[in-house]
Amino acid sequence: MSLKSRGSAGSGGMDVVPLRDEGKDGKGDDDAKPADDAICLKAKMSLLNGITVIVGSIIGSGIFVSPTGVLRETGSVNLALIVWTVSGIFSMVGAYCYAELGCMISKSGADYAYIMETFGPFLAFIRLWIECMIVRPCSQAIVALTFSVYVLKPFYPDCQPPDESVRLLAVCCIMVLTFINCWDVGWATKVQDTFTYAKLVALFIIIITGVYQLTQGHTEHFNFEGSKHEVTNIALSFYSGLFAYNGWNYLNFIIEELKDPVKNLPRAIGISCLLVTVVYVLANAAFYTTLSPSEVLGSEAVAVTFANRLYGSMAWIIPVFVAMSTFGAVNGILLTSSRLFYAGACEGQMPEILTMIQIQRLTPTPAVLTIALLSLLYLTVSDIFALINYVGFATWLSIGVAVLCLPWLRWKQPDLARPIKVNLFFPIAYILCSIFVTVVPMFASPYETLYGTLMILSSVPVYFVFISWKNKPKAFQRAVARATRVLQKLIMVVRPANK
Repeated sequence: MSLKSRGSAGSGGMDVVPLRDEGKDGKGDDDAKPADDAICLKAKMSLLNGITVIVGSIIGSGIFVSPTGVLRETGSVNLALIVWTVSGIFSMVGAYCYAELGCMISKSGADYAYIMETFGPFLAFIRLWIECMIVRPCSQAIVALTFSVYVLKPFYPDCQPPDESVRLLAVCCIMVLTFINCWDVGWATKVQDTFTYAKLVALFIIIITGVYQLTQGHTEHFNFEGSKHEVTNIALSFYSGLFAYNGWNYLNFIIEELKDPVKNLPRAIGISCLLVTVVYVLANAAFYTTLSPSEVLGSEAVAVTFANRLYGSMAWIIPVFVAMSTFGAVNGILLTSSRLFYAGACEGQMPEILTMIQIQRLTPTPAVLTIALLSLLYLTVSDIFALINYVGFATWLSIGVAVLCLPWLRWKQPDLARPIKVNLFFPIAYILCSIFVTVVPMFASPYETLYGTLMILSSVPVYFVFISWKNKPKAFQRAVARATRVLQKLIMVVRPANK
């Protein structure tokens, strides 16, 4: 039996080549050379492709859920807008540092590859664990909950949707998209392409409406009244703000596929991060031209409340577009996560089963199922802002360590080729800010921080038992091999081959 190559390079799936047809003697035909149509990583992404990857990765549910979280911690509209602006600048600085790292260590896997090269397998595995066990599934749970809130809010205009209904609909969302991603990569990419436009349409409508409201003189809410100046509140507000910008480093995961990365990587980063920052600030300003701070704080679906106030009988268009946007964002996480599993498995730091492909559907079924199951576990917590704190702590801690690779390599390996050389002020400033947004909230939200820390520390025994310990008992090795074979037969998957 052979596997035919299909799917798109941007699908997040593994690279697959046809398996050999074996004769009765068990030998492959024609010296067992891979077929000419094998899929491999090729530099075919243009500057425009790079910009769309970053913009599409950043804009998801954050802009529709984070305004409440930022305002709750800042206390005033003007201070909230400052946090949104600074969060965008902070993301641009981090992305600029990643430009040097990406051109210096041109491997797919982004910060995982940089930490592996700089600090070795132990810290790299912790980064991999954070991303696979916390950031990706937790982010997916947040986006699925946001999808549920926006779908259900029109049915509960005067109160909050029931918690059980929100979670149940989030489960249905994840399960439907898990089926699509396991069944056909083509279906998954079509879902992604279609629903990407929804988020842009929704934001465009909101921004145009906000500009009109400003021309009518609706500026009464733009002030610093009620501002909270406690350090802990400011740090927590950045958790919500930065969550909305999460995804600026995703182009580095596929840098091997970018044409002329020395020129196009920093350009794509600069253009896309500036564009997203402007869109986010304008969208937030639009909300406050119509809604008071108390109305924003009292709403779990800010865009729906905004639409109900202004659009009359057409108010349904905003929740529909936002629901489509978040539905597509859940799909995007499922679609791209297999790359991370693959990068870790290539270093021997992930179970082999997670790199495998379903032989009939040609989809990364084990990786998709794993992310989906972990996301369902996070749905036992329905507090979106608690989940954002989990993600924020884990994300900015690990990205801060990745940026630390830059000055560390300048010191340890000064002769490495650096097509792009960033002024050391930027990584040092970013590292200090990362320390601020990870350490300070420990005092303001100790329980969320404790849970996040425990989840991160759970990687240590896993690393020493399953990766560092090489001379495992034969019985253990046979048990792992047997379990892998059973799972292979159960979901009919095989290892992918590279050209």
